[in-house]
Amino acid sequence: MDETAGRSDRYVVGVDFGTLSGRALVVRVADGAELGTAVHEYRHAVMDTALTAADGRPLPADWALQDPDDYRDVLRHAVPAALAASGVDPARVIGVGIDFTACTVLPALADGTPLCEVPELRNRPHAWVKLWKHHAAQGQADRINALAHERGEPWIGRYGGKISAEWQYAKALHLLEEDPELYARADRWIEAADWIVWQLCGVETRNVCTAGYKGIRQDGRYPSRDYLAALHPDFADFVAKLDGPLAPLGARAGGLTAQAAAWTGLPEGVAVAVGNVDAHVTAAAAQALDPGRLVAIMGTSTCHVVNGDRLAEVAGMCGVVDGGISAGSWGYEAGQSGVGDIFGWYVAHAAPAGWASHEALSEAAAAQPVGGHGLIALDWWNGNRSLLVNHDLSGVLVGLTLATRPPDVYRALLESTAYGTRMIIEAFADAGVPVDEVIVAGGLTANTLLMQIYADVTRRPLGIIGSAQGPALGSAIHAAVAAGAYPDVPAASAAMGRVDRDVYRPDPQRARAYDDLYAEYRRLHDHFGRGGDETLLRLRAIRNAARQAADPTPAAPAAAPLEVMA
Repeated sequence: MDETAGRSDRYVVGVDFGTLSGRALVVRVADGAELGTAVHEYRHAVMDTALTAADGRPLPADWALQDPDDYRDVLRHAVPAALAASGVDPARVIGVGIDFTACTVLPALADGTPLCEVPELRNRPHAWVKLWKHHAAQGQADRINALAHERGEPWIGRYGGKISAEWQYAKALHLLEEDPELYARADRWIEAADWIVWQLCGVETRNVCTAGYKGIRQDGRYPSRDYLAALHPDFADFVAKLDGPLAPLGARAGGLTAQAAAWTGLPEGVAVAVGNVDAHVTAAAAQALDPGRLVAIMGTSTCHVVNGDRLAEVAGMCGVVDGGISAGSWGYEAGQSGVGDIFGWYVAHAAPAGWASHEALSEAAAAQPVGGHGLIALDWWNGNRSLLVNHDLSGVLVGLTLATRPPDVYRALLESTAYGTRMIIEAFADAGVPVDEVIVAGGLTANTLLMQIYADVTRRPLGIIGSAQGPALGSAIHAAVAAGAYPDVPAASAAMGRVDRDVYRPDPQRARAYDDLYAEYRRLHDHFGRGGDETLLRLRAIRNAARQAADPTPAAPAAAPLEVMA
């Protein structure tokens, strides 16, 4: 269609695939008005203790799997429900865009069939989707990093010096070493974002965002065959499993197939945008594509993304990718593996009766002066993604006394995540990547205490995205570009995105008080995370050994090693 004509009566659908559910959003192309939304919970949620979608076998520590058919169910249920809620004629919909948690990755056959849907492989845990918070590959990540530094691989600096256990290579090497037969059966190793686009339009594509951040694609190439073979002889061919037709963000991957049209209730042939990541796509929804505007997408975890106008290597970052957020800029990513999950853990498992609600704890904690609880926590309940890039680290809480009460602990946990974000912002600044403003998206924006703590701790104004469905709105914006309604993502973002700037401003007195507490956080951070004391790592090893001794069921059936070709 023409780039400018007919926007007022044309619509797009954004679908956001989260950790526990997927949501669909119907959006008007002309102004980004949100007309209908629906959420569909994944039937199998996160399989982190047992393979409940198959034979129910126990899973080892630090595993997190999902069922790919739960993602199809979002298309079958959430999209039609959102259309019905919007009252929009499906014939007026011109595009569909999706975003996904990442790195969420799965092994598949050449036609896109997930290995877990091959009948004889359903009881093999490694055949299933590995969710972003599958952290069982830390040992493989350590070897990937050590070998990269030993060989002087040029790409390692683009990832802050460390590849995460969450990313594609560590998870794939984990698959190869624990179930080599399955590794050989996997023709494709594909991000869920690209896989669901394949399901929608029948065409395999790879988006530049996940290829760069999670697939180590830099300067037009992946890590060399020699490097991969040095990790493991049978890993030499890994790039062949993940390489595919590469497309920029906002590009058209294809048209909706007849099958996908039947799932969604949309017309066959509707434009499908290439896949994207939930955090990165939100920058467009928050009108934060200009350099210096950091978007923190705060939910179960937090991802921090910011555009820069030049290339810099930032210690401990998840990565910097040319065009990784939007074309024409260097996109920087960092993150915290546990944020909302930490607060949720405390409410569900540690807060006593009478205090087991976020509302009660937040109200009481808000009445405290800064530092009044005498506590410091390290926000590593789910490992550390940035700056230490080590998922074997665990949480720490210091300063407990007999006078400590539940709101004290809760506030200390809120503050710990703000300190972690400040560490990330300062690392950016130290490398010459300015962060002038923080814009927050995600469900945690509803906690006003948390938002004010972040403004005070970071000493920066906080804006709030003007949508409760930031990723879905961002996906809809990219769908509008893929459908030709706008010439590029910045133009669509300007028309369809929304943000309320400077909603929270740092209070000078509280900020000064937090400076002292942050200094203590940094001391603990470096002591436990940078070699001063490896107690946390030893405790993790003891725990894993004890669990293995109590339940020695392997993650996969024993398999003979593959023969190495001469």
